[in-house]
Amino acid sequence: MNEKLSRRLGWLGLVSLLSYTAAVAFSPLACPGYDWISQAVSDLSADSAPSRVLWSQLGALYMPCGIVCVTMCCVTIKDHYSRVVRAGIYLFALMNWISTVGYTMFPLTQAGISGQFQDVMHLIVTAAVVLLSSASLTLIAYGGLRQKSCPALGKWALFALCLMIAGAVGTAVLPHAYFGIPERFSVFACSGFTSVLGIFHSRGWERQEVL
Repeated sequence: MNEKLSRRLGWLGLVSLLSYTAAVAFSPLACPGYDWISQAVSDLSADSAPSRVLWSQLGALYMPCGIVCVTMCCVTIKDHYSRVVRAGIYLFALMNWISTVGYTMFPLTQAGISGQFQDVMHLIVTAAVVLLSSASLTLIAYGGLRQKSCPALGKWALFALCLMIAGAVGTAVLPHAYFGIPERFSVFACSGFTSVLGIFHSRGWERQEVL
């Protein structure tokens, strides 16, 4: 693939983040009674949610642009950074693929968890996404900072990992009435880091190694 075109495709990571942000911010307008402070983001895209159509429209670019971005990163990262960082990026891309396919196949049937097979599968996909996200960000942070392969990328990975941890701890210790706040830390950590990878790719991995 033409290198110039490949680098331009990296900016799709930012497009993905903006599309997701728009869906999270404006879909509640089509869902009367939705409380973002206490409810999960996934409630907006549930099969029975009145906001599902608006969510699909606003978030139409979220998953496909994110997939193209991380796939381009995997293709071009092979000659850069340490093996640990590269492994982390590959795991992060795998997480994006599982997230895209899994959540498309198994959206929630309704707000909350009803216990149906589709909802159980949704939870399994979520568990896989959380585990892969945590593992990949840990590897990138370790390789980037500890091994000094790329301190700039390592710092971004550490920041995203801290957001995920804060989100997980917050949803566990805060009252359910505030569940939606820390939950958003976790979901935006991943979509945000996808855009970071895309920007690094677009600017050229070799340029970022010395930052």
